[in-house]
Amino acid sequence: MPKYVVVIVAGVVAGFLARWIMLRSDYRHYPTYPHGQLTHLAVGFIAASLGAVAVPAITKPDYVAVTFLVLAAQQFRDVRNMERETLLKLEETKLVRRGTDYIEGIARVFEARNYLVIVTALLTSIVVHWLDWGYAFLIAPICIFFSVKLMSGQQVGEIADVEPAEVHFQGALLMVADVVIMNIGLPEVREKILREGMGVIIKPKNDDARLTLDAPGQRMAIIHDVVSILGSKVDIAETDLIPLARKQVDKGYLALFIVANEPDLDFLMEIIKKVPVLETARGTTLKSYFGRKAAD
Repeated sequence: MPKYVVVIVAGVVAGFLARWIMLRSDYRHYPTYPHGQLTHLAVGFIAASLGAVAVPAITKPDYVAVTFLVLAAQQFRDVRNMERETLLKLEETKLVRRGTDYIEGIARVFEARNYLVIVTALLTSIVVHWLDWGYAFLIAPICIFFSVKLMSGQQVGEIADVEPAEVHFQGALLMVADVVIMNIGLPEVREKILREGMGVIIKPKNDDARLTLDAPGQRMAIIHDVVSILGSKVDIAETDLIPLARKQVDKGYLALFIVANEPDLDFLMEIIKKVPVLETARGTTLKSYFGRKAAD
């Protein structure tokens, strides 16, 4: 078998495995249907092929052939646009929405994963070309491991503490600890909330975390992930039981309220800790000169 065939096959297999492993379909990640998974696996195979054939093209040498990587970058941007448009369409039918910030983050991740596939296939092909095909079993797992680590991102539990809080009323005002959530007029709804409602406090660990939690997109992401697992008792045009996250304006922490189908407070706090920190919401106050001076 010609050596360039071994190089290409090793790169394609490593890249495709990387894309398959990074194709996570849990409560936070799209796609959740077989046709969506098949689409992204097909695009991942193409990305792996592009990375794998780059090495034989350069060593031939055929530098013109490498310019197709530029076209691949444009195609992967189209993947991001496709995911954004699909999720925005699906958003219109949801009772509890992800929010545009969360959707943009998901779309960016799908684009970035294809670039990681190209890098994995390219590095594997280089090692196989210069050393031997057996080294693919060493370099491929290393590349896949770092690809998964890069895609993991930061979580709310790393920037904030999550604590249980009392759900109570002051007159008609629904409160979680000392934070006003909303006004509830019907006595029967108040009784239901007192029986089944859960509340938590999300306390940022520093000023950067406070800015992140201030962002409406980050709050919507937290609520969406909680509802995706625990469910909610919200119905169309019924807003009294809608889950909400409100800010304690003087102290900077969030209070979250929900009436869930699965009322497990400990599990609720664990879910919140696992919510991804959105790139568009991430605060960087303390990294700037004036931010450090203001925090002193």
